[in-house]
Amino acid sequence: MIEEQWSRPALLLGQAGIEALQASHVMVAGCGAVGSFALEALARCGVGTLTLIDNDNVEPSNINRQLCALHSTLGQKKTQVLAGRIADINPRALVKQKNLFIDKANVETLFEDTSVDFVVDAIDTVESKIAFIEALQKYGLPFVSSMGAARKTQPDAVRILPMKKTMYCPLAAKLRKRLKADNVALDFPCVCSMEPAQQEKVETLGSLVTVTGVFGLMAASEAIKYLLTRKTR
Repeated sequence: MIEEQWSRPALLLGQAGIEALQASHVMVAGCGAVGSFALEALARCGVGTLTLIDNDNVEPSNINRQLCALHSTLGQKKTQVLAGRIADINPRALVKQKNLFIDKANVETLFEDTSVDFVVDAIDTVESKIAFIEALQKYGLPFVSSMGAARKTQPDAVRILPMKKTMYCPLAAKLRKRLKADNVALDFPCVCSMEPAQQEKVETLGSLVTVTGVFGLMAASEAIKYLLTRKTR
């Protein structure tokens, strides 16, 4: 019998779908504007095991768009705050925290846990993102990668497209060039915006939760779709 907490999604996914999500393990790299919304959605859909990767503390500038960011959580580790939030949503969920900044030297250690079923890449640093994507492809893990959500204002322009078809995204352009040079396949799914980026040549990028949140929810949707297809067929 389905618990009341999962009764509404069960009407759409069935008991088998809920059980599939409860038996799944999703890794989310980057727990900020995009990653925090992805984690929230995955937790509320009942994903049983979640690995959180981030090394940042909550700062005042995060409050406008990150679910971990409140005045009461300033200075705390984002992974710690989100782990507590997930426990309050689903006490039965297993949450693994990895407080580190991903780079070439440590990326391999992230895949020692072979129970991971799907990965959400919400990293916003170019070098870290490249190292992470290359490792994901090396280990053959299914994933969705978030492109740039900053400098955008139109949530209805957000799409999921193969990396090679992304447009209007300075981050995606940098990644494509580097990944292509490293002979990385560019057919993996990305959350991206078809809206031309605003704010040219500035150091601090503007962002709106109405866009970054949609990016995270779209990434979570891609994860759930994969998990349901793989685990219930």
